[in-house]
Amino acid sequence: MNRRDFVNQSSMFGAGAMFIPHLKEYSPANKLNLAFIGVGGRGSKNIKGCAQISEGGVTAHNIVALCDVDDQRAAKGYETFPNAKRFRDWRKMFDAMANEIDAVVISTPDHTHFPATIAAMQLGKHVYVEKPLAHNVWELRTLKKAQAHYGLVTQMGNQGHTTNGIRKIKEWYEAGVLGQVREVIAWFNGPSFSEKGYFNHPDVYPPNGESVPDHLDWDSWLGPRLDRPYSHYYLPKWWRGWHDFGNAELGDWCCHTLDAPFWTLDLGMPTSVDSVFRLPEPQGRHFVSSQSQLQFNFPQRGDKAAVRLNWFEGGIKPANRPEWGLTELPKSGMIMVGDKASLMTGGRPNKPQLLGNPDMVADFNANMPEQTIARVGEEDPQGEFVNAITGIGPKTGSPFSYGAELTEMALVGVLAQRFHTTIEYDTVNMKVTNHDDMDQYIKEPVREGWSYGEDLW
Repeated sequence: MNRRDFVNQSSMFGAGAMFIPHLKEYSPANKLNLAFIGVGGRGSKNIKGCAQISEGGVTAHNIVALCDVDDQRAAKGYETFPNAKRFRDWRKMFDAMANEIDAVVISTPDHTHFPATIAAMQLGKHVYVEKPLAHNVWELRTLKKAQAHYGLVTQMGNQGHTTNGIRKIKEWYEAGVLGQVREVIAWFNGPSFSEKGYFNHPDVYPPNGESVPDHLDWDSWLGPRLDRPYSHYYLPKWWRGWHDFGNAELGDWCCHTLDAPFWTLDLGMPTSVDSVFRLPEPQGRHFVSSQSQLQFNFPQRGDKAAVRLNWFEGGIKPANRPEWGLTELPKSGMIMVGDKASLMTGGRPNKPQLLGNPDMVADFNANMPEQTIARVGEEDPQGEFVNAITGIGPKTGSPFSYGAELTEMALVGVLAQRFHTTIEYDTVNMKVTNHDDMDQYIKEPVREGWSYGEDLW
């Protein structure tokens, strides 16, 4: 399927044609036919989790297609599953074998999440997408609408939402242990820059163009982004530092570190986000800052108090407080500050702990609040996804209806961080009200052949 055919198909939906995907009937005995877009890196973990591979190498579900723009990164996956059909371009995969696929798992850089996901949903495929769900707010809102429109099983891969830890946090709050929470504090020790890490500074900005390696389909990797020369400073991992491709450290880790307060407190969207501090960088708005601090401001929600949320990254931390009873703060973490008590997690919400004097904490640990939220597994978002399709398990915990909102909160913060400014946000109209030039980041420009109308339905 070439770009023009794909866009023509998308335009058909935009014009109002009704498309009802054929939803296959499943039973726990069925094997799903799974296709994976992104085989190396995070894709390898998702293949293992969704296929439910036993120690003997037997899969509970069929891996029918593997798609990756980089033959070198995908080589191990190709070798492990030699019977799966191989593709470099997911459009060609759907064109060749859409009728053979039940569900699609997408583990690509942020900027290519949306086009592959919306195409899969239009074809009636259940979809699992790595976090953050999409690259801009318009894409998030569209995927949320797509879930409601097509009625498919969807999942954003933020592992922490499938842990017992995040369920405990919500139970403790709802049991009144914390009281009113008016403040949330979170910090993360990245980004750090190195040859081996997920971020690295190029020699010049933008990086100099290089010859495209034979094992890479650069055009497919670039996807909807505007044309530019290939550089090894973009991939396979350093794309996260470029705002055109990734959503910086905040967009990546917010879906872990802020998942618990977002879910527990029903935070919704901030009315404003203030860039309190940003270390000046020579690359300006195109590349992630190495240190920053943001303040999110959330309004009152029913009987829940307004919340001020401070986010620190790049190794800077909030001040430790005597009432927390901590010798020092960990490298990364999150604290929900209540008027009765506070709780803390690490970068992920899997191991919450109540803070305070030792006697109070000991009494709490001996008399935990009642479990009111079902336990369905421990950090298994992939299993939760396939089990929801086959009927073995309940609905997914982080479907697009939830994942889109969590990611949107992060992306409003990314705008404030990127431009070192205050963002006043009108969530109803999807609009930054104090900057007239922000529409281009709410819905980003794309290359010819990758555009969508204002509404797909």
